[in-house]
Amino acid sequence: MQLTPEQKQFILAHEREDIRETALRFVRDDMPLLLAQIAGRQMAEKKIPSWYAETDIVYPAHLSLEQSSSELTARYKVSLITGESEAFADSSFITSGTSQVSVENKNNRFADLTGGMGVDFSFISPYFREATYVEQNKDLCRIAVHNFRLLGLKNMTIHCVDAETFLKETTPLDFIYLDPSRRDNAGRKLFRIEDCSPDLLKIKPWLLEKSGRVMVKYSPMLDISLAVKTIGCVSAVHIVSVDNECKELLFLLSKTAGNEPLFVAVNLRRSGGKEIFSFTPEQEQKASIPFASGPGHYLYESNASILKAGAFKSVAQVYNLQKLHINSHLYTSDELVADFPGRVFEVETSFAPNKKNIKTFLQDTKKANIAVRNFPMTVAEIRHKTGLVDGGDTYLFATTLADERKVWIVCTKLQAFY
Repeated sequence: MQLTPEQKQFILAHEREDIRETALRFVRDDMPLLLAQIAGRQMAEKKIPSWYAETDIVYPAHLSLEQSSSELTARYKVSLITGESEAFADSSFITSGTSQVSVENKNNRFADLTGGMGVDFSFISPYFREATYVEQNKDLCRIAVHNFRLLGLKNMTIHCVDAETFLKETTPLDFIYLDPSRRDNAGRKLFRIEDCSPDLLKIKPWLLEKSGRVMVKYSPMLDISLAVKTIGCVSAVHIVSVDNECKELLFLLSKTAGNEPLFVAVNLRRSGGKEIFSFTPEQEQKASIPFASGPGHYLYESNASILKAGAFKSVAQVYNLQKLHINSHLYTSDELVADFPGRVFEVETSFAPNKKNIKTFLQDTKKANIAVRNFPMTVAEIRHKTGLVDGGDTYLFATTLADERKVWIVCTKLQAFY
């Protein structure tokens, strides 16, 4: 899979160009390979910067790169395995491995059953004495051999077989990771667990027989509560966002998992740091919170992971906030809660959206960022009605209060983590 010096020079010379324009300008037999590498480097620059820095990395077809984890989420997985994060589910999930594993540790074996492009594998494998990359696609295996050597991975082996075959034949493992494929043969997206490949429900007995600790990555489109019931043996679910965009769900499976998993909502920031909020479904169900009669001095909007996890009441209870409406998922206070895991706004004014009030508001406001939360109009309809242009420093929340009154809340943003 090694690129020639001339191919590498071509790729680096054109990696900033529009790939479609490049395809039209040159006629070469190896053009499909070169275009795939240019597209790969363009995506990797932001998604996997440490790979992008290594100019000899070979990138697979676009779909494999699109479905791969980012460097940020891969490093977060490592923090769960090694216990470097405060958000791991329980001490039994932490490996005894470190970046310098003692050779006396005889139970430090890891396998990635759906190797794919190998991003997660490349970041996790250094923390284990033995690491096995499993992938049934021969082209991906060949690329992995080349890339892993460039990345200095010396403790790895590659098995070009399907996950089920490997599971049946392998000896016990300390940790198993898999990211089931969410595309069918026609390239269409799949969302049900049993439709993905491999089928987790089919191989789960083998997984827990071979290892007491299993991590499974799924699409953020999955219904978390239904998935927990369907899968079983789930000790924790990590809902992982990057800059407030939900990227993946991580299900931690364990033989010793209790009846109720821990939900961990995580928002990683490319600029550094993270927001973490943990709760259980029982805590959310039992949470008792007050409702505000109207917006206070500050308005709060939870990050994407908390919303996906369904922590609608418990986040208000933990941060001592009032909720505007049971279905609005907006919160308020008169005293600033600066460490709230989400966006924080200072309220300038609020009003009932009648013709008179809207006309007065539009006299001094021509541009605003509009959000609708439990309100009978869409953002597009509000823009059409008001003529407001998107952008600027003004934020307008159209929502409903606890007594069912409709209200527009005008704010400025205080926290801008994303």
